[in-house]
Amino acid sequence: MTPDRSSEGSSWAPTLRRSVRLFKAFRLEQTRPDIFYGALAADSANHLEHYVDLAGKTVLDVGGGPGYFRDAFKARKSTYVSLDADVGELSGLGDIAPGTVIGSGMQLPFGDATVDVCYSSNVLEHVAEPWRMAEEMVRVTKPGGITFVSYTVWYGPWGGHETAPWHFLGGQRARERYRRRHGREPKNRYGESLFPVTVKAGLAWARAQTGAEVIDILPRYNPAFAWWLTRVPVVRELVTWNLVIVLKRR
Repeated sequence: MTPDRSSEGSSWAPTLRRSVRLFKAFRLEQTRPDIFYGALAADSANHLEHYVDLAGKTVLDVGGGPGYFRDAFKARKSTYVSLDADVGELSGLGDIAPGTVIGSGMQLPFGDATVDVCYSSNVLEHVAEPWRMAEEMVRVTKPGGITFVSYTVWYGPWGGHETAPWHFLGGQRARERYRRRHGREPKNRYGESLFPVTVKAGLAWARAQTGAEVIDILPRYNPAFAWWLTRVPVVRELVTWNLVIVLKRR
């Protein structure tokens, strides 16, 4: 699918240089999360502005965590609201920031059609009912507004998160191996806080849902010349680190 580049002010471009920059930052996710998530937040805001001018818009970040994305969205003069179910995650940068809501992504505590942009990054794979959460995101988005869903693909290189690449042998086996090796459970526990979500499932949900028009489905970190791989079954599961689904609310 071809992006609807409706916002003239966006500086986002899916180049090979951008992909290399993000992958370099990704290597620091565990040791310097501020660097990785800061780079990802800036990239995300630029990406969203391909579809909508964020100035003056209300942005709901579902699973926003400790606030790495807040500054990037506020710099674009949007009203930023973050939701997370994990108080520990929310306080990761210190005090929980104003405008933060504690609640479940699978039952968003917002009315129908209340936000201009509903955004989620790397959260869907952490909830037991991912497509229920995606439906909730569409529900709270205003007509004409943008729903942006991004998630880590299970069979991609980072599908098992810190248990990768052993997740290819099974999520539970990878979890047990991590526990034996490190003497503790991984942060992302398969079957509890990490679930297998595939490209195939995302494509099926996007086609089946009726609340929004599908604007884009693309591999988030891949350069544009590799996007065609999302059309190839099996291969797309292995080469896609993260899938983005962009919808416009009807």
